[in-house]
Amino acid sequence: MWSFYFSELIHSLPFFLKGLWMTVAVSGLSLIMGTIIGFIWGIIRASRNKILRSLIGAWVDLIRGTPFLVQVFIVFFILPGIGIELEAFPAAVIALTNLAACFICEIVAGGILAVPSGQREAARASGLSAYQQLRYIILPQAMRTILPPLVGQYVLLVKDSSVVSAIGVVDVTRVGWLTVQRIPEGIMVFGLVGILYFVICYPLINLSNILERRMTVVATKL
Repeated sequence: MWSFYFSELIHSLPFFLKGLWMTVAVSGLSLIMGTIIGFIWGIIRASRNKILRSLIGAWVDLIRGTPFLVQVFIVFFILPGIGIELEAFPAAVIALTNLAACFICEIVAGGILAVPSGQREAARASGLSAYQQLRYIILPQAMRTILPPLVGQYVLLVKDSSVVSAIGVVDVTRVGWLTVQRIPEGIMVFGLVGILYFVICYPLINLSNILERRMTVVATKL
């Protein structure tokens, strides 16, 4: 019986690969847009503008303090009540982008604030504009602090993408749930699901470790 289930699972591999591609598509789009938005929010979060800083901080705290599943349900099921109807895929991308942006915002803001105040004062004394200070002085130094946790956060967000299967996105998790109804061998089916997530996340984990080691070496040299 076990060998029969295994052969059936092998025959289902193309279905799993399509689900894997959907996971990559949802995660990839969300991480790209979430990174862009997160950097903008993070820069504002570390700025002197108290109003914008407080508004973004309140939104970030709200999103980080509520379950991602609830956020996905709000985007997919609640927004149509006010006239915003979305298919499952764009709803998933919007929800995951928002989640990514909020976590990345805090990482970026923390990295910027970690730059010694003396560097900012020296930049201002040199007559650099606020944009020039950010581009040439603050961000290059902040990236040493930002990059390792940023890549680590990518890994967590890829795993969080499994939640979007709850609204019908046929990602690799959804494929696992559909397959286990036909092949009632949960350990085998979801073991394969876990392996496929590992295939996506392992390169990011390695990249995070490499960046962390390099940044540590740079810090010790300084």
